[in-house]
Amino acid sequence: MKYRIIPVTPFQQNCSLIWCEKTNKAAVVDPGGDLDKVLAAVAEEGVELEKILLTHAHIDHAGGTAELSSGHSLPIEGPHKGDQFWIDGIEQQCAMFNFPPCEGFTPDRWLEDGDEVLVGEISLKVIHSPGHTPGHVVFFNPEDQVALVGDVLFNGSIGRTDFPQGNHQELISSIKNKLFPLGEDVEFIPGHGPGSTFGQEMQSNPFVR
Repeated sequence: MKYRIIPVTPFQQNCSLIWCEKTNKAAVVDPGGDLDKVLAAVAEEGVELEKILLTHAHIDHAGGTAELSSGHSLPIEGPHKGDQFWIDGIEQQCAMFNFPPCEGFTPDRWLEDGDEVLVGEISLKVIHSPGHTPGHVVFFNPEDQVALVGDVLFNGSIGRTDFPQGNHQELISSIKNKLFPLGEDVEFIPGHGPGSTFGQEMQSNPFVR
């Protein structure tokens, strides 16, 4: 699996373009906005988009989903149905945070813990990781030992839990009981800021070490 991180929106959210080297098929993970930047990266890498993947439905991660999906006939996979209420209110989220107007959408596939998502020939394991939002999921590539963790875990920090239906204890449980057991060597791409490894966070992250 190859990937490229594209910071988007005023929140500098790490939208990720991931693709399969064998097939050249690609997915956009968390298209929060600035779709011109996202599509420029797709063109520069010379890959073929086949789907959109969502870790969760906060505006900086999902704001560009409807436009990208409808404009390029791309199916939407994720998040878990626990984030339905965030999707239902996405137009209000746009207005609240002064984002460009955006539209609601319905995922073509809601994801559950243990599901598999394919991008070309790459298999990603779906890990339901509630706490930041109730429907948050993580995408894990066992072969390359890379995880796209959205806003569950950051380099030196963890996701916020003060939004509606956030839950601090659930978040800590998701990190310690679902992510860390995947292995210390797993590299992760967070929703914001620089990446890290689970091992580094086990040792140095003050919220979960």
